[in-house]
Amino acid sequence: MEIAGVPAVTDATFAAEVLEAEGPVLVDFTADWCPPCRMMAPVLADIAREEAHRLRVVSLDVDVNPETQAAYGVLSMPTLMVFKGGEPVRSVVGARAKARLLRELEEVL
Repeated sequence: MEIAGVPAVTDATFAAEVLEAEGPVLVDFTADWCPPCRMMAPVLADIAREEAHRLRVVSLDVDVNPETQAAYGVLSMPTLMVFKGGEPVRSVVGARAKARLLRELEEVL
């Protein structure tokens, strides 16, 4: 699922794009068949634009990239996981309003 302003990462690019990134990266583990994932698309597009100075947002389609999904034990979509210094530091599962999601992520940004 394409989200405006949110680049897609793959199993092949995950390490370079997420694990080796300078600052925090929010990874949206998503799937085309997932209605809550579609609900999150405009929220993630807004966050990517508004928080670009302190957070990078990317998406990973779990149907096409099963290795990364399995490596991090992602079982439900959407799962939103923040990585810092190559490690996951926060994970939330399910659709959220933008304000709530930003509150939940604040301490790791």
